[in-house]
Amino acid sequence: MDGSGDIETHRQELRRGTLVLACLHLLRTPGYGYGLLEQLGAAGFPTDANTLYPLLRRLEKQGHLTSEWNTDEARPRKFYRTSEAGTRLADTLFADWRAISDALGGLAD
Repeated sequence: MDGSGDIETHRQELRRGTLVLACLHLLRTPGYGYGLLEQLGAAGFPTDANTLYPLLRRLEKQGHLTSEWNTDEARPRKFYRTSEAGTRLADTLFADWRAISDALGGLAD
């Protein structure tokens, strides 16, 4: 066995936490699900809708995102925005991420 399935499992675990951080950061400017999928992909976080939408609902339920429906267009869209609690969480996670990155960089020396 070549272990590629095992590698992909570990990659998914690593990306799971970074996806939360990326969403909280990007949604400081209000956005809707499909647009967020495109932004994430362009930024190097390829994600599918079956992963993103449950994550957005969970973050909203936890109070890290707020949402509202925009019915001004022909197709109503639910817009999400990072809440104050979500901003505090993102700031904390960014600091933690930097510390982890620095520590890993130290291991490579």
